Amino acid sequence: MRQIKTITLLVLTFWSAIGIAQIAESDELFKQLKSLDSLLFEVGFNHCDLAPFEDLLHSDTEFYHDQSGVSRSKTTFIENLKNGLCTMENRPRRELVPGSLEVFLMKDRGETYGALQRGLHKFYLRPDGGEEVLTSTARFTHLWILDHNEWKLSRVISYDHLAP
Repeated sequence: MRQIKTITLLVLTFWSAIGIAQIAESDELFKQLKSLDSLLFEVGFNHCDLAPFEDLLHSDTEFYHDQSGVSRSKTTFIENLKNGLCTMENRPRRELVPGSLEVFLMKDRGETYGALQRGLHKFYLRPDGGEEVLTSTARFTHLWILDHNEWKLSRVISYDHLAP
C-alpha cells in the first residue's frame, strides 16, 4: 500500500510539473511574446514611440515598480512615460538579458486565457553623451491576457532593481 501511495505521489508530481512548466523558446507563443516585449521596449521605451503601448496594453493595465510606485490604469501609465521618461534628455535604454526570458501558460479549465512572461533586463545611460554605462539590472514579470484573440499586457511588475 505504501509503495502505491509513493508511486501515485511521484506520478502526480510529474504531471503537475509538466502542467506548470515553461513553454519552449521554439514555441510560436514564446516567439510572439518575445517579439511583443521587443516592440514595447525597443520601440516604446528606448525610442519613446508610445504607439506600441497604446496598442498592446490592456484597458485595465496596472504597472508596479519597486522604486517609482504604482500606475493603476493604462492612461496613467502612458502619461507617466510621456511626461517622465520621454522628457528626459539622457533617457535610459533597456536591454533584455539574453536567455533570461521565460513564458508560462495560464489556463482556465484547459483553455488558455493568458501567459506569464518573466525575465531580467538591464538599463543603461550615456552620461554627457559619452560611453554607455550600465546603471541597473532588474527582474520583470508580465501578465499577458488573450482579449478577443489578441495578446494584451495586463499586469507589469518591475522589481529587484540593483546597481552594478
